[in-house]
Amino acid sequence: MPHALLVSGSLGQGHDVMAQACADSLRARGWTTSTVDAMALLGQRAGAAGEAVFRRLLDLPGVYDALHFSALRPGARLALLADAAARARLVPALRELVARQRPELVVSVFATASSAVNRLPGRGFRHLVLCTDVTPHRLWVQDGTDLFLVTSEVAACAVRRYRPDAAIAVLPAPLRAPFYRPPGRAAARAGLGVPADARCVLLMSGSWGLGPLARTAAALADAGPHVLAVAGRNRELERRLRRATDGRPRLHPFGYTDRIPALMAAADLVVTSSGDTCSEARALGRRLLLLDVVQGHGRDNLQHELELGHADVTSARPAEVVRSALAALARPAPAPSPGASPEAWRTGFAAALGRVGLAAE
Repeated sequence: MPHALLVSGSLGQGHDVMAQACADSLRARGWTTSTVDAMALLGQRAGAAGEAVFRRLLDLPGVYDALHFSALRPGARLALLADAAARARLVPALRELVARQRPELVVSVFATASSAVNRLPGRGFRHLVLCTDVTPHRLWVQDGTDLFLVTSEVAACAVRRYRPDAAIAVLPAPLRAPFYRPPGRAAARAGLGVPADARCVLLMSGSWGLGPLARTAAALADAGPHVLAVAGRNRELERRLRRATDGRPRLHPFGYTDRIPALMAAADLVVTSSGDTCSEARALGRRLLLLDVVQGHGRDNLQHELELGHADVTSARPAEVVRSALAALARPAPAPSPGASPEAWRTGFAAALGRVGLAAE
């Protein structure tokens, strides 16, 4: 059986979701797959330091914006030096993996991975890069990539900024498998203890729980709706959410959970940061209220979500979130997005494999 190596990155959960979608599609076509974390391949100390630096950049207003728009997007010297330093650690580790696994295909869903994979000597595989950002920055787009997989025509234009002759496929955003078969609203609400006729909001902000979500969840619940508040992997946020339930029966806290499809099915409105959660909400036909909390690429993605419609934007200040959420709840819900079927992604992905000379089945 043909084998594929998928290279993800543990900065947030979105990269892993995309890697899983590719792996599921490949295995359905008879491939074997393995997925590795590029941050782990950097080594325990270097990987932890890299994640700590990234988190700190996001915590400082404007700093990651400056890095993204002034260094990463134009491919300034600072960005290229940082990429070269990471690549120096990644290339040897990837070379060993490739020698051991002998893949016919490598799929990079992390910018630093795409750079390192293209530096491997004597390549005997095809290399695809999958990026769901609306404007992939310079480090995503490297010479040697056989095909770029993006989810919008805007993103295709961004790739051609750096490689005018790049081979590009525009595909629907892949979803986690449960979102293709979500529960019905009534069943989801019954399982969560949310009344059938109540207004209900799902509040989340990525796996890191960015922004003042505990105060926002409390303010939303005090305003009347039931609130399904998800902390992700942020343990401190989960503790604050659980403390906030005192005297608030309409506040339902969650930590890291695999019940997001049910939570989304139960909700009338999804309040979240820009990212792959938006595609999941659109697949279920839910309105979006976007928190402007992710700097850099997050601001580009937010603007694109607004352009797609059935979405509004707010700051992360609790009072403003409540005001915007109550207004959004009064607006009609959209229909599920056209790309919300597994066939749309699978057909596009199979065509992409065919373009690089790999059997689709």
